[in-house]
Amino acid sequence: MTASTTGRWLTIVGIGEDGLEGLSLRARAAIAQAEIVYGGARHLAFVPERRDQERVAWPSPLMTALPGLIERRGRAVCVLASGDPMFHGIGATLARHVPPDETLVLPAPSSVSLAAARLGWPLADIPCVTVHGRPLARVLPTIQPGARLFVLSESGATPAALAALLTAHGFGPSILHVLEHLGGPRERRRTNTAEAWGDAPVADLNLIGIEVVASAGTRLLPVVPGLPDDAFTHDGQLTKRDLRAMVLARLGPVPDALLWDIGAGSGSIGIEWMRGHPRCLAIAIEAKAERQALIARNREALGTPGLRIVAGRAPDALAGLDAPDAVFIGGGVTEPGVIETAWQALRPGGRLVANAVTVQSEGVLARWRERTGGDLIRVALAQAHPLGRFDTWRPALPVTMLAATKRLA
Repeated sequence: MTASTTGRWLTIVGIGEDGLEGLSLRARAAIAQAEIVYGGARHLAFVPERRDQERVAWPSPLMTALPGLIERRGRAVCVLASGDPMFHGIGATLARHVPPDETLVLPAPSSVSLAAARLGWPLADIPCVTVHGRPLARVLPTIQPGARLFVLSESGATPAALAALLTAHGFGPSILHVLEHLGGPRERRRTNTAEAWGDAPVADLNLIGIEVVASAGTRLLPVVPGLPDDAFTHDGQLTKRDLRAMVLARLGPVPDALLWDIGAGSGSIGIEWMRGHPRCLAIAIEAKAERQALIARNREALGTPGLRIVAGRAPDALAGLDAPDAVFIGGGVTEPGVIETAWQALRPGGRLVANAVTVQSEGVLARWRERTGGDLIRVALAQAHPLGRFDTWRPALPVTMLAATKRLA
């Protein structure tokens, strides 16, 4: 057989646990007419072998097979995928390498669609987090009392690990629904609280639905910027809560945007930037090894394991990093070349926010504003503290903030 005259040489067929029986006639025909069929061992087992049809099992890592697949452009190639190939599947990966007008996608119901149907949950209202090939801590920002969410598992060990994580963070009463082999003859559902889950064996092919319940007295962390200062492990090098919320408002986190947090200290700015949206990216640049360890600890505890840590001192440590959409300089603006290098690397339309607490660093920001424009803000915060039988104001050091936007080219 040869590829279709329409130019769609690559067909991606979503296949469920019910195998060929659950496929449409069009999907079955695409498999039967293919010269080459790619798939995992489980999917290939559904398809009878034929002498005139080549079969390719995905290697590990899977990406090593993509050059060979793309070299077969023009031949009739069929890729077997789980459920909906465009939902956290191989279809989304292939879409980055093969134009859509060369591809035909024939999806089956996704595991999340089947899980929502089994549990009676409105799919449009339920967030989904994947921990397949990703750290489990990614689920933490979505864990809020009363929330429901789906978690795409890495393996049969994921439910027990997730139950332990929830319990450790004060959400032991949360209800876990573990659905195995959805859509097939071996489908099974198990339900229990996180704190009572234990280590019962679970099939590797599983999806988890969570109904979040907090234990009495559990400290709840907000989903907006301004986490309590003691939510971070730090050595005093921390942008304080109220100022941190102001900084993040000026930085303006948006999906897929990359932040450079220069002189990251405990990592608070980068962590809160990433907590705002699962697709936000951040790099924490920190020279001191002990503070790098604090950042690593905080990113796990607060659910942003994807925060990248770069060891080194700016501006030298900035060389070779991906161009940022936003930059925060919490200190060190008097260091020669720091603000200049950051500004030069910043993408057009990007935002730079820098803080100063000394007269000398204020002068740097004032002169920089003359070059680039922007806002210069003086922040003076004070908090009430006891004084005998009364309260008085204890002011923090005033902070001068520069917020500037790089003009579009």
